[in-house]
Amino acid sequence: MPKNPTGRALQLLSLLQTHRLWSGAELAERLEVTERTVRRDVDRLRELGYPVDARSGTEGGYRLATGTQMPPLLLDDDEAIAVAVGLRYAAAAAIDGMEDSSLRALIKIEQLLPDRLRRRVSALHSTVASIRSGTVEDVVDPDALGVLAVACRDQEEVRFDYRRRDGEVSRRLVEPHELVTTGRRWYLAAWDQRRDDWRTFRLDRLSDARLAGRRFATRAIPGGDAATLVASSLGPILRQHNALLAIDAPLGAVEDVLRWVDHTPMEAKAGSCLVEVRSEDLGRLALTVARIALTAPVAVVEPSDLAGIIDRLATHLTISPPQRDGRRPARTRDD
Repeated sequence: MPKNPTGRALQLLSLLQTHRLWSGAELAERLEVTERTVRRDVDRLRELGYPVDARSGTEGGYRLATGTQMPPLLLDDDEAIAVAVGLRYAAAAAIDGMEDSSLRALIKIEQLLPDRLRRRVSALHSTVASIRSGTVEDVVDPDALGVLAVACRDQEEVRFDYRRRDGEVSRRLVEPHELVTTGRRWYLAAWDQRRDDWRTFRLDRLSDARLAGRRFATRAIPGGDAATLVASSLGPILRQHNALLAIDAPLGAVEDVLRWVDHTPMEAKAGSCLVEVRSEDLGRLALTVARIALTAPVAVVEPSDLAGIIDRLATHLTISPPQRDGRRPARTRDD
């Protein structure tokens, strides 16, 4: 624990930045000082411009007030790394304009990090790659996201245009309850007033969102929460299938195939590797195995049902014998 006044004040500030109400006794125990010393340290923070509220009585304590002119935030090592990593992955989010904003913020944060932390963050960024999925049309409008977040918080009806999967566009009036994310996808769980039922909406298909100016009473969401409702509406789309593949080649030899697949290297040797691949259905996993097989021998370790699919695929992939002149027989209409 820091014993000098400056170090102690910095630790006190770190505790107060959680915005919970701390009693003087709790702070004294954390800092290993007396409550009188805590009061002096609080006064020192106030002199530096940090608005610390104090409440007297048995239910009293100290809390850092929200201010429009807060001095710079102080982060400990783990918090600084968490912020830097969070900004890096926010840059890959499917929100229009988020990439540039996140990268600008990340540059500012990294410039403030001490060398030891900057090296840790840099090592993480240089060894982790993100697979970008989706198209330009899949991005979410940040303005719509902001409107919906406020509407969910304030329980206010929202109007927007919504493009269905078949391309049809309709105007909706809903009671938004909660936003849900599934990887790069964003969904809104809402009560559709005109359909008198619960609906889930993909935010990348939603446009011209605006508050309707009317409040609504909270409803009980089917399944207990919005995440369950969205998962139920998506059905088998969220059903994940994992497969363990033994590849008779070094990992680098199949990187071009695996870069488009959700995968995790489990073991890598000089001439072989063990890789876990994931997809929403076994058919896609079978195609992945087939693509790998074009580069190197591959065997399905598990699951057994995928191994069965691959066996049937190998049986059905027959090659017609060539004719004496070396040409393949011509296909008929029934082929």
